[in-house]
Amino acid sequence: MEYIENIIRNNGGYITANQAKAVNRTTYYKVLELVRNGDLVRIRPGVYLLPDEMAKTMIDVEIVIPGGVLCMYSAWSHYGLTTQIPTEYYIAIARNRKVRTPEYPPITIYRWDEVAYETGITHTVIEGITVPVYDIEKSVCDAIKHRNKIGIDVSSEILKNYLSRKTRDIDKLMKYAKIMRVASTIKKYLEIQL
Repeated sequence: MEYIENIIRNNGGYITANQAKAVNRTTYYKVLELVRNGDLVRIRPGVYLLPDEMAKTMIDVEIVIPGGVLCMYSAWSHYGLTTQIPTEYYIAIARNRKVRTPEYPPITIYRWDEVAYETGITHTVIEGITVPVYDIEKSVCDAIKHRNKIGIDVSSEILKNYLSRKTRDIDKLMKYAKIMRVASTIKKYLEIQL
């Protein structure tokens, strides 16, 4: 167990079936035995974590949902735009992709068209893990675009908190708003807020 635990810790807290097989077949079978005994947790087919890694509050999105990007409540919480604490991870993927979501952690998948998916992707380090997340302006546009699903009060709070920042970039916000077809709605909000 100690040998495999060292591999896992040096690999960011997880091991894949292919990584275990690359060491040797005995290591692979030992990983499967550790899963059966509860010493490792299977988070999706071929990806295993140590139980104490499950307690971390941030996941490596690329491992759990390859090509996924933190969005919606996860992004808003990261930027401090809302007081609501997400109870699950909100991850966007390209509409034409098929993914399997693990049993744990809880994940809500958003399937977005190519333009909405590719606009505003950035990478940030959260708890030592480099995570793809939409930048703050794209996240604000998402709130306005989905205002009827999340509630007008939540979208207003997000826009208000964004506008109160000294680092706000209205030009970039409006550029994204045009791309996402919410420019007229954001203009109305800006007239009221500013």
